[in-house]
Amino acid sequence: MNIDQAILHEFGGENIRYIRKETIFKEGDHSLYYFQILSGKVKLNTFNENGKEFIQNILGKNQSFGDPLLFIDRLYPTNAVSLETTEVIRMPKNNFLLMLEKHPDISLEMNACLSQRLYYNSLMVRNMASQDPIHRLQGLMDYLKSYYDGDCQQCFPVELTRQQIADLTGLRVETVIRTVKKMVNNNTIKLDGRRIFY
Repeated sequence: MNIDQAILHEFGGENIRYIRKETIFKEGDHSLYYFQILSGKVKLNTFNENGKEFIQNILGKNQSFGDPLLFIDRLYPTNAVSLETTEVIRMPKNNFLLMLEKHPDISLEMNACLSQRLYYNSLMVRNMASQDPIHRLQGLMDYLKSYYDGDCQQCFPVELTRQQIADLTGLRVETVIRTVKKMVNNNTIKLDGRRIFY
């Protein structure tokens, strides 16, 4: 969701800068804010009982996070950590809900955005259930490309490291590297140096 910055500031949104690897919120914290990224990247992650990281999502400029929980008053199920120097607009929950009340058009857009997230989350769950690593990587890339305006073959830059792809798909890095090579060979993706285009 990308809400006009002027409206966010009008309803008490404040700009906050996070340094690389800084925690924005932790799993189990109360959901108190709407966040919208102005620059930088944020990962949403969890850790299993053995300490292995699982990345739920990586978000960038003009994307929001933390908002679904503001409607159901639940604790955060993930951590949010800045991957690089990141600036966000942070708005308190009560102000956010008041903004939606005063701007029903934004509320409708928010419903559409949340519906799209649910749709793609269900696709990702289905892809994660697959034992085929190509299917998992394609599912991830389809999900990422769904936020991209362009409509061309092999023009979408996948701005993730091999490690991040592994963490998002539950695969080992070695498996991701082998699978990327297979996808290049069957012309599903192309590489420019180490950069993947889908």
